[in-house]
Amino acid sequence: MPEPTPRPIRLPRLLPVPTADPAYDEAPTGCLWPDGAVPDDPPRTYGALALASGGGPLLHGPSGALPDERRLRGLGRAMAEILCGRRPPATVQDRLSERAYGELIRAGKMIDAPRPPMVGAPHIQRPDDGVVEMCLLIHCGPRSHALALRLERRGVQWLVTDFETA
Repeated sequence: MPEPTPRPIRLPRLLPVPTADPAYDEAPTGCLWPDGAVPDDPPRTYGALALASGGGPLLHGPSGALPDERRLRGLGRAMAEILCGRRPPATVQDRLSERAYGELIRAGKMIDAPRPPMVGAPHIQRPDDGVVEMCLLIHCGPRSHALALRLERRGVQWLVTDFETA
């Protein structure tokens, strides 16, 4: 069986880039796209990259299933960006309960960060059925911070009901 040839992966762009006119009448040989033309509509990302892939609410799967760890990490990074003052709180409003969203708005900028936050792997625990607690280490300068989130299943969606940072 012949081995498939690898195709280049198109990176997402925030703004469309105008295509350049070809220097020749014919498509160049060895072009990355089969028809020789660059597509006009590059993929767009929604918001910041912390929540770009698989956007929307965290939905639960089969009974007892946890949310995807990558999406939990992205949610933690988005919360860290909000607490550092680098992202507006409205970008995660659909992932927080009303009480937690109000607390997030009242909290404002809690972490002084000279650079964008980098988030470590989440430490996840399940204290009860339908409840997930996770703790993340946030690296954003000379001092690291911890962020704890509590998610509860409300219907078919996981919502952050409480958070704490130190």
